[in-house]
Amino acid sequence: MAQKQTVQMLKALGDPTRLQIFEFLVRCQCAVAVDDSGGVSVAEGPSAGQVCCHVTGVSQITSSVSFHLKELRNAGLIAMDKRGKNMVCAPRKDSLRTLADYFASLEQSTCCKEK
Repeated sequence: MAQKQTVQMLKALGDPTRLQIFEFLVRCQCAVAVDDSGGVSVAEGPSAGQVCCHVTGVSQITSSVSFHLKELRNAGLIAMDKRGKNMVCAPRKDSLRTLADYFASLEQSTCCKEK
């Protein structure tokens, strides 16, 4: 199971646009959601529109970015949550752990370790 999940994650990150989106989401510290009345609340991550703006420079989400976000979500790399009119995006911490564990296991299992 873990190997299949890792393969799906690596496959999703093999696309340069998806890798750029994922890196952007991982680097985001905190975003805010502003409601219709002007109220501000802390969000778990940037909105899909903010991701689109970062990737394409366009303020409205494009079908291309929407597709890439869906692929990242299906691979288990990000979570998306509807907050009012916004879809808030955030990397899944367990996916970061899975990838880190995978690369750590490769480093530990090398057949020709330096002495």
